[in-house]
Amino acid sequence: MYYVYILYSLSADKFYIGQTGDVHKRLEEHNHPSVNSKFTAKYLPWELKMYFPVNENRADALKVESFIKAQKSRKFVIKLVDNKSNHFYAQKLVNDVLSVG
Repeated sequence: MYYVYILYSLSADKFYIGQTGDVHKRLEEHNHPSVNSKFTAKYLPWELKMYFPVNENRADALKVESFIKAQKSRKFVIKLVDNKSNHFYAQKLVNDVLSVG
């Protein structure tokens, strides 16, 4: 299963959106980077704000990640995080993005 996840850096007041097959391993990698030139290495530490399943296809997870990033909207990301306990909210987003093609 592939997931889209949202991280937050309190020190920089920034969000980061990504996709992975192992959310907790990926969070560990963000917080302990092997290369300090990566975006997330500059704003440690990162806190996992939410994650949600997409499906077994990584390309679909990338589409959802790209869609969220393309919104270029902090409000959009905050609304997602605020609705993290509403699993239908994230699932509708996934369905809407993937139904577009």
